[in-house]
Amino acid sequence: MLIVGLGNPGKEYEWTRHNLGFMLIDKLAHDEGIAISRRECSSFVGRGEIEGAMTKLAKPQTFMNLSGQAVSCLLSKLQTESPIEQLVVISDDLALPLGTIRIRERGSAGGHNGLKSIIASIGTNEFVRLRIGIQPDHPISDSKRFVLDEFPRSERTVVAEVLDQSAKAIRAIIRDGALKAMSVFN
Repeated sequence: MLIVGLGNPGKEYEWTRHNLGFMLIDKLAHDEGIAISRRECSSFVGRGEIEGAMTKLAKPQTFMNLSGQAVSCLLSKLQTESPIEQLVVISDDLALPLGTIRIRERGSAGGHNGLKSIIASIGTNEFVRLRIGIQPDHPISDSKRFVLDEFPRSERTVVAEVLDQSAKAIRAIIRDGALKAMSVFN
């Protein structure tokens, strides 16, 4: 399996809403004792066993809008007949309320530039994705600024809870497949 968390590299983005993919990869790595330290395909990667399956965790360092370059390269290195079936992409989602997650087996980018880049680079939208909601309970005027803002302290508990739930969902996808995981977590 190849689990890719989307985000932007650099300390200034570390706790931003757009970096939930990186945060979940870091949580999975910590929980499973996997070091995300090797450089490969413009990404930080680590390998280890999750739910009995050899899994590669990746954090592309290309910035969000170019995530597809890294994902395409990582897929090309998978030694399997159908690498796209082994791909799970984790992203934030402005259309889902904060604290909720959705697993999908395929779909559009939904306005997410990282997903747009991946779909354009690999030539298909037929890959599993875990979307983590960041939608506020109030209207926002500048979505670009909003996704690049840090989570306020008042939301950190919800973020920790959704990351725990998301880690369970990723384990379920690895263990049972996306369809079964969808029936439990969506």
